[in-house]
Amino acid sequence: MSQPATRPPLRLAVFASGGGTNFQAILDAIEAGRLPARVVLCVSDRPTAGALERTRRHGIPTAVLAPKDYPSPEAFGEALLEVLRAHDVELVALAGYLKKIPDNVVAAYRNRILNIHPSLLPAFGGPGMYGRRVHEAVLNYGVRWTGATVHLVDEEYDHGPIVLQEPVPVLPDDTPETLAARVLEVEHRLYPEALRLFAEGRVVVDGRRVRILPEAPETHNP
Repeated sequence: MSQPATRPPLRLAVFASGGGTNFQAILDAIEAGRLPARVVLCVSDRPTAGALERTRRHGIPTAVLAPKDYPSPEAFGEALLEVLRAHDVELVALAGYLKKIPDNVVAAYRNRILNIHPSLLPAFGGPGMYGRRVHEAVLNYGVRWTGATVHLVDEEYDHGPIVLQEPVPVLPDDTPETLAARVLEVEHRLYPEALRLFAEGRVVVDGRRVRILPEAPETHNP
């Protein structure tokens, strides 16, 4: 009896601008065997980003590319595509990356770029809505529920098809910090799960709708 065919690990690039706690959650899931992927590249726009220290500890190749160093978004995109192709990247995960992905990169990696946002999109998304700003807006608006959303990246901020979402209650005595901590806990679980679905080939995108295929049963060839 032969063993069932297995996919090779997904070749993943992570883009990060800050400390990279979602990046660490991805690395932890890989090391625990929950995510059949390999981070082959980390891209940042900041040479001082804390995420780069994580790459050094794990021996992951890095590239620091800032839009301001290029004459146009298209030129910046070409530089990103060059480094992605050099590392045979199959999927890109944005993990606290604060720069807009150029249109030519989105086109080349259509439905292969993921982002996680700290609200239930389409609520509290769009340009300038990230981190603490999102949680402040949630509290100021007075909604009872917020959450985390993993979505595909298209040419607009926080606009692409939604892959996974999970709600988080907003408590009467919440501050931006307490709410952020509870949402971040969900993010750290939800993002690796979404990446696992892609690594297993179980995501089907049909326009704005994303369908998750059931897990294939193990089969044995004679």
